[in-house]
Amino acid sequence: LAISGGPDSTALLYGASHLAPSRGWRLTVAHLDHALRTESREDAAAVGRSATEFELPFATHRVDVAALARAEHRSMEDAGRQARYRFLEAVAAGQGPDALIATAHTADDAAETILFRLARGSGLRGLRGIPARRGRVVRPLLGARRSALRAALDAAGIGFATDPTNDDPAHATRNRVRAELLPALERLNPAAVEALTRFGRLAADDDDLLDALATAELARRRDLGDGGLDWHAPPARAVGRRVLRLAIGEPAPAAERIEALLNAAEGPRGGLTIELGGGRRALVTARRIRMS
Repeated sequence: LAISGGPDSTALLYGASHLAPSRGWRLTVAHLDHALRTESREDAAAVGRSATEFELPFATHRVDVAALARAEHRSMEDAGRQARYRFLEAVAAGQGPDALIATAHTADDAAETILFRLARGSGLRGLRGIPARRGRVVRPLLGARRSALRAALDAAGIGFATDPTNDDPAHATRNRVRAELLPALERLNPAAVEALTRFGRLAADDDDLLDALATAELARRRDLGDGGLDWHAPPARAVGRRVLRLAIGEPAPAAERIEALLNAAEGPRGGLTIELGGGRRALVTARRIRMS
């Protein structure tokens, strides 16, 4: 259980602990101290006391996330997320190959993620929101509203920690989505969170279908001896973009480079070279694309 000590993860801890005996679950509480607040050591100690209350093993680690962000040239939010999942993966690996990592992401988190990515110009894949499972990571509270979890904790008299940086719009871009953008949408539609998460599920279905079509299309077009692609009778652009991403591989080029390659492949001129980043390029000649 990934437990920060905040309301959502506290609800996860209490809920999972009460369900564990009947489900046959073996639980471990994991907490990463990000060292961003003077109270962070107290938060870690409080999570440890909660683990003791339920007689659960407790794994904790402290990382200077601010220093990590500077060293890796990342945002504070991104550095914290990377450090957190590295720690959680290490704890889970020590529990065996079938161990899962349960996080306390809620429906509100999923809606905020969709809005955040939409504002950054994400394509359909980014608008899937937060998946219920990815690898070891499972999110059992994804269908719950944050307000409902807090109300349940208050009704049960269960205390939790509050991190003021989570509600400070100046601390992270995502907090501005939480504090400003989502409330504005809820004034237009009180069920905005439910609408956004429903959109995410529909986007995931469409994304999966387009991926399947692109995989089949790539196999059909990759019939050239030099490993190139036959681009006669181009596919629908939604599929074509994905075919090119699959053919290029990771790391995925910027969307602008994919669009430039697609335009070159569908245009009347040949002999064009499109830079794909990372020393990679594509040569377009007579409705053929060859990667190098």
